[in-house]
Amino acid sequence: MLGQAVAADAPSEYQLKAVFLFNFSHFVEWPPRQFSSPTDPFVIGILGEDPFGSRLQEAIRGERIDSHPLVVRRYRNAGELGSCQILFIDRSLAPSLGEILHELNQRATLTVSELDAAAEQGVMIQFVTENNRIRLRINADAARAAGLSISSKLLHLADIVGTTRGD
Repeated sequence: MLGQAVAADAPSEYQLKAVFLFNFSHFVEWPPRQFSSPTDPFVIGILGEDPFGSRLQEAIRGERIDSHPLVVRRYRNAGELGSCQILFIDRSLAPSLGEILHELNQRATLTVSELDAAAEQGVMIQFVTENNRIRLRINADAARAAGLSISSKLLHLADIVGTTRGD
């Protein structure tokens, strides 16, 4: 009976990923010009199908980054993207990943995906599931090119592609 209760309380994969997305906001620095006003929302966007359901909204409810309220926005395609600080790119958009990254070129948007080899293709943070654990693969070069600075605390938890840990 106790084993069932513990299993029922264990967070789902997308609850964990939602918390990761929120926490990335604390371990990445965006350029100062990212917001036009001190109260502009800090946007976590989902591009494509939404695997989170209400989990991401629950993870950020009532949270702020400095004076910026956190909001979730959903987009069907890259052409709809407005100001977005973190963008989760869903698996459903695998065939157009290169186009999406090209569209985001020069934007200070932290890109995150769970697509296979996403980090090697230029996504900044890739969720990788190994042995039922979520791991991170980070392309620090892609983040730097977009003007983002990822904390060494986050980098030390991840597999780094596109750069070396000694940078």
